[in-house]
Amino acid sequence: MAFRWFRRKKDETKNGTPEPEPVAPQKEDLDLSKDERLEEEESLPESPPDDVPREEGDEEMTRRFLSCLKERLSKTRHVLVDRLDGLVFGKKEINDDLMEELEEILITSDLGVQTTMQLIERIKEKVRRKDLNNPRYVKGVLQEEILSLLEDVPPAPTVQSKKPYIIMVVGVNGVGKTTTIAKLAARYRKEGKSVLLVAADTFRAAAIGQLAEWGERVGAEIVRHKERGDPSAVVYDGIHAAKARDIDVVLIDTAGRLHTKINLMEELKKIRRVISRLIPDAPHEVLLVLDATTGQNAISQAQLFHDAINITGIALVKLDGTAKGGIVVAISDTLKIPLQYIGIGEGLDDLHEFDARNFVKALF
Repeated sequence: MAFRWFRRKKDETKNGTPEPEPVAPQKEDLDLSKDERLEEEESLPESPPDDVPREEGDEEMTRRFLSCLKERLSKTRHVLVDRLDGLVFGKKEINDDLMEELEEILITSDLGVQTTMQLIERIKEKVRRKDLNNPRYVKGVLQEEILSLLEDVPPAPTVQSKKPYIIMVVGVNGVGKTTTIAKLAARYRKEGKSVLLVAADTFRAAAIGQLAEWGERVGAEIVRHKERGDPSAVVYDGIHAAKARDIDVVLIDTAGRLHTKINLMEELKKIRRVISRLIPDAPHEVLLVLDATTGQNAISQAQLFHDAINITGIALVKLDGTAKGGIVVAISDTLKIPLQYIGIGEGLDDLHEFDARNFVKALF
């Protein structure tokens, strides 16, 4: 057989129409049936069109970011993905026992009961529809369904041509609200925008000084009053200052007492009314900062803030410090509020715009 192939190859070379040498099938291909190979091929991502322009170094930056994100999500990946790999290893079929164990893994990864049950039903349906009975396909199906949930939310707001562009930042004490404001200010300054910080958290000791230090560090101006002053008065002066100084972006820091306190919510509503009187379509964003390490409690916080002042986006920080990063999926599925940013470190550059596909790639 080998001799006949050699003669045919020699004749083709003489005729000037050489054909590529046949490639031996890989071992993993030999272990798969034809239907399984087709299934794998269908799940492969499409290559981007050749005519799409790319900035020089863009692919390298994406690769480095994914590598960093994967490292920072290591605790969550250990609880979710590593346990999932252990679950399907050596199993011969997808049965009720396997699905029950998968359910436990998802719940303990803080996806929440509601989101977990929804994912389990989706996986069962896809397994039945495609007539799959190989446990190793469960991971790929789960990955697809998590991505689907993350993408099934409204788009996050973006800084538009409105000037000044007003962003009201809210959240309970201890979540990293002021630090997140500093990181946002640094992002906008890198984009060449002028930034004004408004120190409307007048109740927390040293909050004003902390914000002022961040403003000096990132090159942002600040409007502040004395401690224990009226937060709405600070916001009023801040917006007038932004108009007079032709500021691009205004970031308003607000008090962060417990979300269950009625007086805090009423104060936030008052601040929002003041902003709207001065600029009718503002605030253009109401960004809620949540601490990923609080798990399911973050969802109840978000719901109460949303009911009171209509949250437009969420910044989920401290994601690198928790093994329960499944809260990302639970928040997106339960609240349907755009997840705008994720915080994966303490540095000024460690606040990133949330991208569902990159997150799922890094997680799995």
